[in-house]
Amino acid sequence: MKYKFVNILVLTFVAVTVIACGSSRPHYEAADVSETSAAAQSSEYSIGPGDSLQIFVWDHADLSTGVQVRPDGKISTPLVEDLQAAGRTPTQLARDIETVLEEYVRTPVVTVIMQGFVGEGAQQIRVVGQAVAPMALQYKQSMTVLDVMIAVGGLSEFAAGNKAKVVRKTADGEVEIRVKLNDLLNDGDTSQNIRMMPGDVLIIPQSFF
Repeated sequence: MKYKFVNILVLTFVAVTVIACGSSRPHYEAADVSETSAAAQSSEYSIGPGDSLQIFVWDHADLSTGVQVRPDGKISTPLVEDLQAAGRTPTQLARDIETVLEEYVRTPVVTVIMQGFVGEGAQQIRVVGQAVAPMALQYKQSMTVLDVMIAVGGLSEFAAGNKAKVVRKTADGEVEIRVKLNDLLNDGDTSQNIRMMPGDVLIIPQSFF
């Protein structure tokens, strides 16, 4: 119980810190965010320990295989031993595998497809502030803010849900996306149900009224 209380205090402190430092970030409304907008763009997913990968080597079925990234962040496939995968994007890893296979195969063409997501710490979704159970969640493909709210048990009694925001890292720096959680959870406003990205921080402030 004491450990849980300390965790909540830490998460609350992080929320206050992020809120205090967020004034210089560009702001977007959830209803205006699309998958192609600047606010929705995020760096490509980085592979982490525990992730499941499907590796296809064109015209070489014997070299194609499914693997899970080991705790040390490395993988081994036919002809490729102990290759660093964690911290690499699927595209980068595919090029790395091609480089190794060039010693054995003429002009190899490799595709890496994510099958199961665990990800590095920076790829998690963090919920801070007035959720029933604020926590860090493992990112899952196509995860939405509604999925996140279900996972954390919804809003707390003192939450200012319509003043919530998502802090997101993009290629151009951090942005804030305002999300009206009360409208989403109570009124079914699906325009607020934005898709989450790896590394997002959902901040739910406290209502003082």
